[in-house]
Amino acid sequence: MRIGCPKEIKNHEYRVGLTPESAKELVMQGNEVWIETQAGCGIDATDDQYIEAGAKIVGTPDEIFAECEMVVKVKEPQAVERAKLREGQILYTYLHLAPDAPQTRELVESGVTAIAYETVTGPNGQLPLLKPMSQVAGRMSVQAGATALEKAHGGRGVLLGGVPGVMPGKVVVIGGGVVGFNAAQMAAGLGADVTILDRDPDVLEKVGTHFESRASTRFSNAANLYDAVCGADLVIGAVLIPGAAAPKLVTREMLKDMQKGAVLVDVAIDQGGCFETSRPTTHAEPTYVVDDIVHYCVANMPGAVARTSTYALNNVTLPHALRIARMGWKKALGNDPHLAEGLNVHAGEVTYQAVAEELGYDYRPVAEVLTA
Repeated sequence: MRIGCPKEIKNHEYRVGLTPESAKELVMQGNEVWIETQAGCGIDATDDQYIEAGAKIVGTPDEIFAECEMVVKVKEPQAVERAKLREGQILYTYLHLAPDAPQTRELVESGVTAIAYETVTGPNGQLPLLKPMSQVAGRMSVQAGATALEKAHGGRGVLLGGVPGVMPGKVVVIGGGVVGFNAAQMAAGLGADVTILDRDPDVLEKVGTHFESRASTRFSNAANLYDAVCGADLVIGAVLIPGAAAPKLVTREMLKDMQKGAVLVDVAIDQGGCFETSRPTTHAEPTYVVDDIVHYCVANMPGAVARTSTYALNNVTLPHALRIARMGWKKALGNDPHLAEGLNVHAGEVTYQAVAEELGYDYRPVAEVLTA
């Protein structure tokens, strides 16, 4: 198979879909790999390193979209990229379609076969291709929140860990999954006063057992959520419903009762955000203020630590890419029901139920596509 990897063009996105090591693995299996020139510069991977791995360097993304059977990326294709996709081509990347009607419409119109990293499943309902970026984003959320809390950045002027004689900052983490767990680890490590909210008793038991006295747990009902958020210095939104838009758990009304200069970090922004006042921001302008509350809603947080993120991502995405290249997408998905969950759009139809329901498309089950 001819596989192409264009340079990412989203604002301040430095990751790359294939590392030189991943390109070499694909080439060793008999595939042809095309890399756009300078695609790896954000992780200090040079064109020469890709050439040494057996890849071909091309001058423009147009060549990749026009000639390659599979396009491997990191972030969702931007509008100019979507215009280049074509029927029968495989797109393998993060998509986050539920809150993004324009992208969904254009992918449907293109006829592309779009496999989304974030909905590929694993045993026990895990999301293994999303997990490493959730780990990165969870850990980064505390760094970002701590910076935003500084007075010069509009925050309350609170040091999360405090100092002897002064109370630490209060961190509230909404959601005890991968993002929330990693955020709580970082916040507790800094010495903050940490509270984790979740609705799943098993999750609460797990995080409670892990953190013991270093963090508190609360069941996430309306009263507990309001009480925790209004007393917090930093609130981290770490809620995920796979493939669907995130629920709006913190309303604008609640902001009026929060402490002036408190910070909201919405890690769920890729799925529309879990705060009513959230809107996507970029690393260039990461924050904005609503009702005296600082919002950090960067939609590609892991892009800021591109080298760590790229290698962590390639560790989990490459095995599936190798199988797709070796077997073709239809056989690869047919042999692996977990990978089949990643198919979101195919030949003009939406094949992921949560996306279809959210955006009003007719839903075609993947099983029907694979047996057609």
